[in-house]
Amino acid sequence: MFPSTRGADAGKIAFTYLNFRFFWLTTLLVSFAVQIMSVSVAWQIYDITGNVFLLGLVGLCLFLPALVLILVTGLTADRFNRRGIMAVCLVIELGCALGFLMFSSAEEHEVWPIFVILVMLGTARAFWSPAAHSLAPNLVPPQALANAITVNASAWQFASIMGPAAGGLLYGVAPAVAFGTAAALLCCAFVSVLMIQKPAQRESHQATSLETITAGFRYIFSNKVVLGAISLDMFAVLMGGAVALLPVYAKDILKAGPEELGLLRAAPGVGAIVMAIVLTRFPIRDHAGKILFLFVGLFGAFTVLFGVSTTVWISIPALALVGAADMVSVTIRETIMQLWTPEAVRGRVNAVNSVFIGASNELGEFRAGTVAHFIGPMPAVVMGGVGAIIVAVVWSRIFPGLRNQRSLDAKMVAD
Repeated sequence: MFPSTRGADAGKIAFTYLNFRFFWLTTLLVSFAVQIMSVSVAWQIYDITGNVFLLGLVGLCLFLPALVLILVTGLTADRFNRRGIMAVCLVIELGCALGFLMFSSAEEHEVWPIFVILVMLGTARAFWSPAAHSLAPNLVPPQALANAITVNASAWQFASIMGPAAGGLLYGVAPAVAFGTAAALLCCAFVSVLMIQKPAQRESHQATSLETITAGFRYIFSNKVVLGAISLDMFAVLMGGAVALLPVYAKDILKAGPEELGLLRAAPGVGAIVMAIVLTRFPIRDHAGKILFLFVGLFGAFTVLFGVSTTVWISIPALALVGAADMVSVTIRETIMQLWTPEAVRGRVNAVNSVFIGASNELGEFRAGTVAHFIGPMPAVVMGGVGAIIVAVVWSRIFPGLRNQRSLDAKMVAD
């Protein structure tokens, strides 16, 4: 069911499975395209209007469809072929890239068409996320799942580092070049996803009802391990998020310029990629739950270190350590969640998880900005880091099943 191109000794390495290689390539290409479009659209809107408020609406347009359609997107991922859903989403995203391309070539510019296209793009992403997250366990056996989640997350992190820079450079050449490149990447991603052989997926054939639609929520709240994993991420990132304040830190606290700001923005992703390489070489074999809570606590501690730093060469390594700690947390949480979630409701559970992650990022930036407005940026970041540490301690007591999780190869919990 999971044909490998190498011997049995490599069975825990996700890249030995041909289907996963195409899946990883698809993730990389799509992530790059979305990053290029996001940067280019934000630049274009501000260039046309000079309105900072409209920049905030970009993220809102991309996030709201996932929230509004949360009961539909997960059910779709469980009821229909996930690879097919991803292919349809790519066609829509390609249409959005071509729409941005046509708009950038128009002589007269009104920004409302951009927001219409952004809502369409956000809708496609809303269906993409639960389908893609639920497909990975169908492509590799359980013993390779932790490695699959790690290397797949590294593809997204790499795109998050290089994508914005590439988008800015391409937009500087011409807006059409940026959007045209994004469209080309999406075309390649479409070919890549079609190369994935039809995976082993048990599609749900339950009649549509309120019970089936809300099955994801009911499963999460009935399973303390899954609830703990999802809520731990949400509240830790909600408290510890500091990305929104990086421009303020760079200019007012670190007395740095835009070049240093770029390094600050890239540092968490660099740390995450380095940690992903370490995890692929030295995977977590035991005491996964305890390691999870330890690294969530370290995520908060390194955030505090960044918060108190007044030197850019301390701040950059601190943010890299934040990204590294978060990568360990992501790998363990996502693997545990996938292992504990039945195939029949995996799409619906991943839809809820995607919205929780999006909400934690959006609300985390709102929390940081609001608190910084009242007490200043440095206390706001330090308080958030301390809050993440407190979340790790409290959650380790509230969810002992998650704390006692041992192996990432199967659903095994210590007594």
